[in-house]
Amino acid sequence: MAEELFEEDEIITLTDEDGKEERFIVLCVIEYKGKEYYALLPEKPADDGEDGYVILRSDEEEGESMLVTIDDDEEFDEVADQIDEYLNSEIDEDDE
Repeated sequence: MAEELFEEDEIITLTDEDGKEERFIVLCVIEYKGKEYYALLPEKPADDGEDGYVILRSDEEEGESMLVTIDDDEEFDEVADQIDEYLNSEIDEDDE
């Protein structure tokens, strides 16, 4: 599994179906089962007080790379576990 933790705050801007743009901090990118997944933290905290990161899968449509929502619950749970494990291992290494 290939992982990449971003040392500097890399910011990406995503546009939803309604044309609304939102900026995210890229926490890490992992490869899992041959696909690439991004863990993204919203640059601005959510209005509802929830502060968690978003997981999206990189897909290619019509020759263009895009980040998409993971609709399959099992796939999402597996990827979330991999990302949590990876981020926690990075935190543990930083504490040493």
